Parts: sequence; structure tokens; C-alpha cells
Amino acid sequence: MTFKRLTDLDVSGKRVFIRADLNVPQDDELKITDDTRIRAALPGIRYALEKGAAVMVTSHLGRPAEGEFKPEDSLAPVAGRLSELLGRNVRLIRNWVDGGFEVKPGEVVLLENARCNQGEKKCSDELSQKMAALCDVWVMDAFGTAHRAEATTYGMGRYAKVACAGPCVASELEALGKALADPVRPLLAIVGGAKVSTKLTVLESLSAKVDQLVVGGGIANTFLLASGRKIGKSLAEKDLVDQAKTVMAKVHVPLPTDVVCAKEFSATAQATVKSVDEVADDDLILDIGPQSARALAGIVAQAGTVVWNGPVGVFEMAPFAGGTRELARAIAASKAFTLAGGGDTVSAIKVFDIQDRVGYISTAGGAFLEFLEGKRLPAVDILESRAGD
Repeated sequence: MTFKRLTDLDVSGKRVFIRADLNVPQDDELKITDDTRIRAALPGIRYALEKGAAVMVTSHLGRPAEGEFKPEDSLAPVAGRLSELLGRNVRLIRNWVDGGFEVKPGEVVLLENARCNQGEKKCSDELSQKMAALCDVWVMDAFGTAHRAEATTYGMGRYAKVACAGPCVASELEALGKALADPVRPLLAIVGGAKVSTKLTVLESLSAKVDQLVVGGGIANTFLLASGRKIGKSLAEKDLVDQAKTVMAKVHVPLPTDVVCAKEFSATAQATVKSVDEVADDDLILDIGPQSARALAGIVAQAGTVVWNGPVGVFEMAPFAGGTRELARAIAASKAFTLAGGGDTVSAIKVFDIQDRVGYISTAGGAFLEFLEGKRLPAVDILESRAGD
């Protein structure tokens, strides 16, 4: 992939518009509960400020109705946290599409929730042009929204004088390219989650690229069913058994040999380790067993590249966290290039405290999965098309 990077440009005295991903979780009092995404946006903002640019930053937050601004949709809490992290006041500009506000070189302002603007989600041409007129350089630095063709994530890239990738997007694309386009072999993919249906296209795409494909969670139950095993009353999708068989015919899918079962889905349920051949009709499979976890750790140890998306058990419940914990430890100890992404995966990484021992952690959800599927991402397309300008 070829695209311009913010860090390659001279932005001194330029008006720089950064589309960041500041869609942070908040509690009922609208207090930020996790500022990871805000911190991730800091390198791009700091770079532009240090180079003497007049910096404008915007993002979406939640799912507001376009054209209907409500207090709970405001980026005000984000402006406050940005001010703290940057050590300077970050003004919040409410009505910004038509301009009428001043930003001096070396100053940064936050532009109110982008999705409150009519035409944002449908990538209105008129809106995109108005926004692009505000800046000299448009910076796409929100990989989590790269799969959406919206005015601030795509449309502006068509009309801005210069379009480039910020540090977040650039590092994300480099990591994904390293893992999938030119990986060190063997290439191992680990895909967990509740349902095959939500990740079927990912599984089908990866089956043609990887050397081994490990499945976990409810997805593994469907694959166990496809291999002729009994899974009791475990979560599975019987109508996708044939698709699971097709995937297994393309690539080696090592399945669990032992599992952790319970009679009910509860953190207080009695957990019992069983061979996969001993699963009873009233059992729920909620994790892989210790033998399977050791085997998985061995597979990870032999890999040259590991792509991880999704836990292998219900790790949020202590009795069923063992498999994901052993997987996390194996990835942390691996000498391979490791790439992890997706909400549940990032949560597991934090729970098992291996943040500093994973090669690259993607905070993106949908965009990460669509990249794994081999889909073209609109934001990446526009960056590549503007690379020669």
C-alpha cells in the first residue's frame, strides 16, 4: 500500500484537520471510563502542533441522530480529557461546518461530534466539500472507521488539498500488511467468538491464506459439530455445519480434545473438565480444557506470525478463563510477530496484562475484521488514490 503520511509532510503554518477515533465509553454520568482511544490520537495531534500547524480534530461519539444535537452526544468530556493529556486548553467548537472560528498555528481545537452533521453518514458531497475547505491537509487517523465511507472519513479525502494517513492509521496498515500480505511462516490465525455467522467470511478468507486456523468459543462448537462430536446444549449454529466442513477441507483446523463444561451459563456454575467424547446432552461447553490449551500454546510457539481475534472461552467468568489465559501467555511468550484485534480480544489482553508483549494491538473492530476478510476499506482507497497528488 502506498499513501502519504502526516509525518512526511511539512505542515508548518498549515490548517490541519485530523479525523480521529475518540468514540470512548462513558458511564451514566457521561464520565469517560476508558481513554485508550484518546491516548492513541495524541501522537498525530502532537506532531502537527510541534510542527506549527493550526490543528482541528473531530470524531464521532455514539450514534446520534443527524441534525439533532443532544448534550449526551457532545465531545465535551473528550475535550476535557484531551486538555489534561496535552497540558493545554482544547476549545470545543459547536457549529463548525461553515467555518467562522479561528485556530492559530500551534493551537488545537476539537470540533463537535461529526455525526451530528446532516449528511455525514451518507457522505454528502456538499458537506464533504465544505469540510475540506476548512483545511490545507486532511489527516485520516481513525482506523476504526476506515470501513465506513462517511464525509469525514472518506468524502473530505476527495476534496482536501492534501490527504494523508495519521500515525494510528499508518501503523495499523503496516502491521496488517506485515501479518497478512508478507507474513513470516507458519502463519497462524486464531478466531474466537460466539457465532460462525458473524465471522464466516473472515474464516473463509483466512482459510486460503493461513497455515493453521484455530477456532474458539461458540465458533469451535459449530466446528466440533461438523467433525461429528456431540456438544450437548452448547451454543452452535447447526445450519452452518457445511460451511465449517468447507473451511476444514481447505486448511488444518486443530479442534479441542478436552473442554470445560457446566450445566448452566453462570460464573458460579460448577466447571468440569471432560474429553470431547464425554460431553453430555445437558452440558454447555464454555472453554477449552487444559490439554487443549497446552496444545494451542505449542502451536503458537511454532508460528512465525500470529493473528488473534476473539477469546477461546468465556474468559469473563473465572471458571472458564483458563483457555484464553493460556493463549494470552503463549502469545506474550511467542517470538513470532503477533497481531491482535477486536473488542473482546483487547479486553482479554488487558485482563491478562500482556499489552506490552503483543507485537501490535488493533483497537478497531469492524475495520479490523473487514481487512481480515480481504475487503477494500474506503478510507484506505482514498488515501491510496491521493498518494501521487
